Amino acid sequence: MNYGISVLFRAIPLLMALFCFGYGWFITSYGTDPNRYVAGPVIFSLGMICIALFSTAATIIRQIIGTFGQVSKYTLPGIGYLSAVLTIIGGMHILHSSPDSASFVAGHVICGVGFITACVATTATSSTRFTMITENAQKSDHDVPPKAFTRTQGLMLISVAAILALTTWIWAFVLLSKSSLHPKYFVAGHVMIGLASICTCLITLVATIARQIRNIFSQTERKIWPVLVLVVGSLCIIWGLILILGTANMSLGSTGYIMIGLGLVCYSISSKVILLSKIWRHEFKLSNRIPLIPIFTALTCLFLSAFLFEIGSVHGYYFVPARVLAGLGGICFTLFSIVSILESGTSSH
Repeated sequence: MNYGISVLFRAIPLLMALFCFGYGWFITSYGTDPNRYVAGPVIFSLGMICIALFSTAATIIRQIIGTFGQVSKYTLPGIGYLSAVLTIIGGMHILHSSPDSASFVAGHVICGVGFITACVATTATSSTRFTMITENAQKSDHDVPPKAFTRTQGLMLISVAAILALTTWIWAFVLLSKSSLHPKYFVAGHVMIGLASICTCLITLVATIARQIRNIFSQTERKIWPVLVLVVGSLCIIWGLILILGTANMSLGSTGYIMIGLGLVCYSISSKVILLSKIWRHEFKLSNRIPLIPIFTALTCLFLSAFLFEIGSVHGYYFVPARVLAGLGGICFTLFSIVSILESGTSSH
C-alpha cells in the first residue's frame, strides 16, 4: 500500500463522519417537526461510529506502512472508546432531557449506537498487532507467538464485545416487552434489535482477529464465523420485512426499513469476517472482490432512502427511516474502506 492510498483510506471514515455530523445537525436545525429531533441526533451519532472506524483504519494502516508506535497503539483505540463514551452520555442526556416520544426513541437508539462504537473500538484494540496475522498465516502449527496477545487478553477483547452485545439485546427485549404501553417502546425496541445484531457481528470480527493473532484460529471457525454474521444480518432484514408487511399500523411498520438498513450494515461487516477467514492458510482468488460487498450495501441503503424520501412526501412516518438509511449508507461505505485495507494488508505478504 502506497502512502497516497493509505491517506485516502483513512480519509474516507473521517469524510463519512463529517457527513453524518453535518447532515444530522442540518436535519435537527432546519425545522420544528418532532421527527427531526429523532432523525437528526441519531444520524449525528452515527458519525461517532465512523470516528471509531477511523481509529481501526489508522491502527491497521500505520502497521502496514511502518509508522505504528507506542503512542498510536494506545491513542487510536482510545479515540474510539472516547467516541463511544461521549455517544452514550449524549444518548442518556437526550433520554432524560424531555418526556416526549422523540427524546425517548432518540435517546435509546443513540445509547445503542454508543455500544456499537465501543465494539468497533474493541476491534481497533484487537488490531494493534494486525501484522502478526499475515505472519501466522504462513505457518502450519498453532503455537502462540511470544508477541501475541496472552490468553487472558484475547478473552478480554472477545468478552468486551460480547458483554456489549448482550447488554444491547437485553435492553431491546425490555423495551419490546413494554410495547403495549406506548408506540415509542415498539419503535425503540425494534431499532435496538438491529443495533444488537450489529454488535453480535462485531463479536465475530474481534474473535477472528484476536485468535488469528494468537495463531489458534481453527478450520471450524473459518466456516462458522462468516455464516453466523450472514445469518444475523439476514434475520435482521427478514424481521424488518415482517414489520413492513405484517404490522397493521404502518407508522410503526416503517421501523422495518431501519432494521433492513441495520441488516445491510451486518452484511458489510461480513465482508471483513469473510475475507480474514477465507484467506487464513488458504488461497482465495476472490479476495480482491470482497470489498464490493459494502459498496453494494451502501448503494442499497441510498437507493432505498431515495424511494422513502418520495413516499415521505405523502406519509410523514417515512421521514425518519429515509434519513437514517442515508446515514447507514455512509457507515457501509466506511466499512468499504476498512475491508479494502484488510485486503491490501493481507495480500501484500
